[in-house]
Amino acid sequence: METPANAQIVHEGQACVVKEDNISERIYTIREGDHLVLKCLVKGHPRPQVRWTKTAGSASDKFQETSIYNETLCIEGIQRVQGGRYYCKADNGVGVAAIKSIRVDVQYLDKPVLTVHQTISDVRGSYYQEKTVFLRCTVNSNPPARFIWKRGTMPIEQSKDQGVDIYEPLYTQGETKVLKLKNLRLKDFANYTCQVSVRNVCEIPDSSVTFRLTNATTPPALRLSVNETLVVDPGKDVTLSCEVTAGFPKPTVTWSRYLNPLPRNSLVRDGTLTLRLVTPADSGFYNCTAVNNVGNPAKRNVNLLVRSMGNLTFQITPDSNKDSESIQMGRDLKLSCHVDAQPQDKVNYTWYQNAVLIYNSDSLIVLRSDPDMAPGTSSLEIVDMKFRDQATYSCVANFPGSTVPELRVDINITQSSVTPPILTVPAGGQVVSVREGGTADLVCLVDGKPRPPVLWSRADKDLAMPTGEWAVETRDGRLRLINVTRDLMGAYRCQTAPYNGLNIKPRQAQVQLNVQYAPVLDPVFQDVRSPNYQFVTLRCVVQKSNPPRMASVHWTQNGKPLTSLTPDPQEIPQLKFKLDPSNNGTYECRVSNGVGTSICTFNISSRPYNAEFYFDTPNPIRILKGNNYSYNLQWTQREPAATDQIIGYWQNEKMNQMNLFSKQIDKKEPVKGGLMSYTLTDLKIPLSYEIRLAPITTYSTGDYVSRTIKYSEPYNYPRPSDHVCGFEDEHICGFSQDRGDNFDWTRQNHLTQNPKRSSNTGPEMDRSGTKEGCYMYIEASRPRVLGDTARLMSPLYNVTAARGPKGSGRLPYCVSFFYHMKGKHIGTLDVWLRVKSIASVDTKVWSLIGNQGPDWNQAKIIVNPIGPFQVVFQAIRGSGYEGDIAIDDVSVTKGKCKQENSVSNTDSI
Repeated sequence: METPANAQIVHEGQACVVKEDNISERIYTIREGDHLVLKCLVKGHPRPQVRWTKTAGSASDKFQETSIYNETLCIEGIQRVQGGRYYCKADNGVGVAAIKSIRVDVQYLDKPVLTVHQTISDVRGSYYQEKTVFLRCTVNSNPPARFIWKRGTMPIEQSKDQGVDIYEPLYTQGETKVLKLKNLRLKDFANYTCQVSVRNVCEIPDSSVTFRLTNATTPPALRLSVNETLVVDPGKDVTLSCEVTAGFPKPTVTWSRYLNPLPRNSLVRDGTLTLRLVTPADSGFYNCTAVNNVGNPAKRNVNLLVRSMGNLTFQITPDSNKDSESIQMGRDLKLSCHVDAQPQDKVNYTWYQNAVLIYNSDSLIVLRSDPDMAPGTSSLEIVDMKFRDQATYSCVANFPGSTVPELRVDINITQSSVTPPILTVPAGGQVVSVREGGTADLVCLVDGKPRPPVLWSRADKDLAMPTGEWAVETRDGRLRLINVTRDLMGAYRCQTAPYNGLNIKPRQAQVQLNVQYAPVLDPVFQDVRSPNYQFVTLRCVVQKSNPPRMASVHWTQNGKPLTSLTPDPQEIPQLKFKLDPSNNGTYECRVSNGVGTSICTFNISSRPYNAEFYFDTPNPIRILKGNNYSYNLQWTQREPAATDQIIGYWQNEKMNQMNLFSKQIDKKEPVKGGLMSYTLTDLKIPLSYEIRLAPITTYSTGDYVSRTIKYSEPYNYPRPSDHVCGFEDEHICGFSQDRGDNFDWTRQNHLTQNPKRSSNTGPEMDRSGTKEGCYMYIEASRPRVLGDTARLMSPLYNVTAARGPKGSGRLPYCVSFFYHMKGKHIGTLDVWLRVKSIASVDTKVWSLIGNQGPDWNQAKIIVNPIGPFQVVFQAIRGSGYEGDIAIDDVSVTKGKCKQENSVSNTDSI
């Protein structure tokens, strides 16, 4: 009997409130830093698998990919960013997966921030000036905070003081209240306190901040000890000072670095930042900020540049107007020099010819910054080259007056010393084959004077190199790839670099990388079940392989080769044989392509599949005499027709890891989906037992599956008694929500009520009048509409006697409860008797409509069921939101109700 998955979310953590909101969704309210525990209670057969996912608090936030495969979700010390909707998905492959959601609302209150802003304006033609002060209080909180302004210890009331104005500014981040002091008076110089409160929600205390306003209150001002751009040599100590020149109260000065933390070797003291032994990595923008919460913060920035020089490169550019690729007499030639430096614009380039400093002339022109080259490039133009111009040219780069060492490059310019490059791939190197995990060397040989570097890249421009870069430079044209994987297979392009050689059209070539790997097989592992004396066919499919041709195929049984088989390596490897009790076991197909060997593994067995316990048995426990109980154990058989006929089950019973006994249960020929039952007797209250079950065939026994049988408290599976259910426990005395209604009843007490709820409907406290006492109620607010129904079902009560005393007919039972129906939109409260027989039969036994006043009232109903029964409380929503209905203190007792005016249901079935 397969049944689709069903799920319900309950909480076990430190919740402030759990209730329905106005969008028909459960809300779990919790204080920031508390412990969140959500449990997904599932039903269905086979037992569903549970997966938790989460979306963020607003629709614009992206979905969080984190998934938790566990029935219980725990978050220690929950933070505000972890609020949002949590989804529990239960799936067992039968029908549509069940998905339930709950919104976690994290409550918090930060310390408020108070800032002061002042304005001075001329009044009546500059006869006098009017000074206005704005005190702005901002706080982050959930729920929205309430603000109280105080002067000294007295709250400020705008209606009683014409010199103040309290308002909320537009377009502010967080929650903000502004206190405006108009035309500042002498009494306005005082202590001002901004107190914020979330009305003790989740027991979060109020918070406050105080500011003393005086006639000396002024915003901060700063003066920097250095220029806004500071260039220094590496290895020096740097001191940056921010001097506070104005501000009361005394401003607080802080230093920060844009996009990065301050260096580890830095020291901040009294507004001064000291950097010890600076390196180029310490370069960046440093920010000094002074804050005293008056006006805007004062800020000063320093751009620190630590001098550095890196790679120095050169280029030889023949006469571009003649499309030349070599040096020719009578044509122009350009030599260029570039160094990667910081600051780039402070680099000084000096050119030499045969170690003699070059000055500008008609034939030699030095360009300090060549506009045709990359920024920071210096060039030497040789005009109408003559034989005398053949020489060794040197480019020297340095920082004048700096301790950073200069860099130098020499370029030998003669007709014989400069030749265009030639790029070739050595014979046999066009295709490089390597086994996966090995090392590959790709080679492009370059010749020329001077010999330029070789740049390697993927021929597919959308693919990066293994290092993550788009191009890799090699000095000798050899690219080594280590730990090669199959995704690196493909074409690689090599080309000459345009620097450290002739600046001409690059030479290119390609090398193909062929990565060889062992066959990829399907299946890697397969469990095969079959009846004995039937043919079994095993297939091992090669999905991909490099090289694709198979070199060998070998089959083994339990590690021993099957020598009688001579499979064709080019056919799909398969093995066919008749199964019998002697050839059960593990079969392997080993497929090799000369590079590696892969294995398909088959576990071949005539053993039956395991049983699958049924967890949704209604009322499986029965209380017996002598402090004993019985348990109705139910299960189905997985794929019963896949193996030999099942003739029964071995049942093993354990307690505290000790075997009590084993016995055989006769169950002939189970069918797929058929529910089987067996009653375990003589179990001791309140002990738990481990029950193990394994199917049996004529030839073998299947695997054992186990589950723990736990004794449940009597009220979970009760017989009518004097027990009164006040819904104080989260298990609500075994009551459950009907799956076929429109919405659910909600458990609540005075402490968990929504502070924004309507006061014109619903009870303030439970029937006993205590704040901690709970009750069940329906929330009539949106999206509930007229006629929506919520049904709450009692546990199934067992009827032990069919007739009353002295032959007085069916045994009567008394259903007693308290109800609260206050509000102008109250709908209907019905009580139904549901008797369990071959089919369930429902009978309405009590009903009440409309407003019944602000008090709790008691109702008692006499019913006469003929078998096991449930009591169903049905609430029907009225015409508006002031229609909350509540119930409390429910009891079902054997015998007639003691009160004379109780309602008798003599027609009950």
